Amino acid sequence: MVDVGLIETLRGRDGRLPWLGRHLARMRASVTALGLANPPVDIADLARIAAGPGERVVRLELRDGHVEVSTRAVTEQRSVALMVSDEAYRPYPHKSTCREQFGRSLANARRLGVDDALLVTTDGYVAEGTAWSLFWWDNGTLFTPAEELGILPGIGRSRIMELTGVTEARVQVSALAGKSMFLVNAVRGIVEISGLQGEPVPSDPRTAELSSAFWPD
Repeated sequence: MVDVGLIETLRGRDGRLPWLGRHLARMRASVTALGLANPPVDIADLARIAAGPGERVVRLELRDGHVEVSTRAVTEQRSVALMVSDEAYRPYPHKSTCREQFGRSLANARRLGVDDALLVTTDGYVAEGTAWSLFWWDNGTLFTPAEELGILPGIGRSRIMELTGVTEARVQVSALAGKSMFLVNAVRGIVEISGLQGEPVPSDPRTAELSSAFWPD
């Protein structure tokens, strides 16, 4: 990959970074896999200092062995309406700065008055959101797209898989009709999906139960 950087976006909660170790482990794995330069500084210390007290989002970007740290306010959303992006999904196994497919998908969704977008592989399989992992309930079982599709191994995704049994699957968009769905990431936690392609999505009380257990004490 040419001129690629790695990014990690963390949630600061009351001055703590609950998933800091997991974020840094994923970044280290990507540094090794992509043959990138390691930073000469302790990223963990930089992240903790940047987080400060209260609720913040901390963004780390590693490029050419240098780390840039920025913060922003937390944006809360109770539910989102999605559309299916017409952008052909390309595998995104590392959280890199090569995010053009997600940026275009989100911009197009917003232009059409929709909150966010769901990307689908060229074979028609549901992959992931623009900054989220997808889950859905089906006959008492919780499903998520298979990691073998090349999706990002999300920190929020792994947390859900710790909390309950999850089945990885390859499905097309039509298989999601009538299913209760939610998105998750390590910044905003669980966010329910209220609509997909203009059709309402039912809620499920089990999603609220997972949401209440998502953040560690």
